[in-house]
Amino acid sequence: MKELNSLPKDIRYRAEDRLHVAFHRQEQTRFSRLELFFMLIGPGILVMIADNDAGGVITYAQTGSIFGIGFFIPFMVLMLPVAYFVQEMTVRLGAVTHRGHAELIWKRYGRFWGSFSLGDLVVANFLTPITEFIGITIGMAIFGVPRLISAAVFVVLVIAIQLFLRYYTWERISLFIAVLNLIFIPLLFFLPHPPIMTVLDSFATWKISGGVSSLFIYVLLANLGTTIAPWMLFFQQSSVVDKGLTKDDIKFGQRDTLIGASVMVIVAIAIIILTGSTVFGSDSRASLGIDNILQIFEAKIGIFPMELFALGLIEAGFIAAIAISASTSWAMSEAFGWKKSINLPARDGVLFYVPSFIALSLAASVTLIPNAPLGYLNLTVQVIATIFMPAAMLFLLLLLNDKGIMGNMANKRWQNIIGFSIIETVNSPLIACDTSRMS
Repeated sequence: MKELNSLPKDIRYRAEDRLHVAFHRQEQTRFSRLELFFMLIGPGILVMIADNDAGGVITYAQTGSIFGIGFFIPFMVLMLPVAYFVQEMTVRLGAVTHRGHAELIWKRYGRFWGSFSLGDLVVANFLTPITEFIGITIGMAIFGVPRLISAAVFVVLVIAIQLFLRYYTWERISLFIAVLNLIFIPLLFFLPHPPIMTVLDSFATWKISGGVSSLFIYVLLANLGTTIAPWMLFFQQSSVVDKGLTKDDIKFGQRDTLIGASVMVIVAIAIIILTGSTVFGSDSRASLGIDNILQIFEAKIGIFPMELFALGLIEAGFIAAIAISASTSWAMSEAFGWKKSINLPARDGVLFYVPSFIALSLAASVTLIPNAPLGYLNLTVQVIATIFMPAAMLFLLLLLNDKGIMGNMANKRWQNIIGFSIIETVNSPLIACDTSRMS
């Protein structure tokens, strides 16, 4: 114990967490195995539920409002294995190398590609929190809270959670907040006529309301961007490292990721069904504003369900702001060789904490600009995330095929086939969008 106390706080906290894990591994009772599972889960559930961020919730709401119940229901089911496959690679990479994503790219491929990858992330991690504060401020406005106050309060809350909690407590509190993302599922019971047959029919027809158009491709890109995004790779790998997971924990990390991906898709489908059943086909169909969507939602099924939806929107922005700010801190610190852990005390981790706090504050400020086109801004941010994703995926696959760092945990041939197929899938609508613009 004296040796532990002599270590720096960030290393000591991680060592204490690993000692608890080792103790539960030695116990062979059913209860101890269950407790071990709950100790080791976290990064996968967090990254996937945080991916159902305010921008994602707004995107799914816009998707249902514009296209109804059809193509995007089976599409989201298809996204479950895609999201799981991509994020599972970060679990193996982090557990085997004990290095974050930015650090590995910087060290394996040099300053140029490290800067390129970090630049993509920094841009995305500035733009994406804008959508979180769009959701938070609009959601809070439903309850009469001015946007300036709600933006300021949530910036302070996110900073406080990251600054004053050690990793384990930060993760548990974040998971508690993430559970509230499930609020969208019981809202389905408020629908006067649940569209069960329409949903089932969508899997047989994959119907696209209005046919394939430039708007459809744009919304498709936005849905891709909110399902798999560059920040997710950096976040989960760094979270696995900060949590201290090892090769022995990879199976737990895989289950953790699968649970998170399943919840993410179920919630996304629930939101599309909600707006596809209430807003789709209304006079305001062409309007992409979430505030207009909420007004129609209230008129169709009542104020209480609309307020629950607003609470879910606030939660989605809150949990994603927590995750994305941590992703920024980890990536910047890994790239520049700064201390890098949420276990760091405030005075020892100034360089670790400050970049994400600046990004959060700037993002919150953008949402306060009068008459900003927030609906289109939200979709555009998701599309930009899709544009950045192929490059991020390519780096991930290169690292997973590097046997010098991965050994026998490197990707198998079938995993590479799936990985490059995902890159091609993401590229296809990008090419289609560019072609339609040129024509």
